[in-house]
Amino acid sequence: MMRYPTEALWQEIAFLAYHLHWRMDELLDLEHMDRVRMVRAVVSLNDRAWQAVREYGQQ
Repeated sequence: MMRYPTEALWQEIAFLAYHLHWRMDELLDLEHMDRVRMVRAVVSLNDRAWQAVREYGQQ
């Protein structure tokens, strides 16, 4: 059985904790694919927010 790389797990948890302000136990309780989906969703939100900032700055 392969294990998920520990460093990758910590990076995902830190990223979600920083952006969502969730407790450690809530993040550790997430299934792997749920955590990955949440990371992707937050990345998408950040990308859209930064795009809006860039567009606003060009006006």
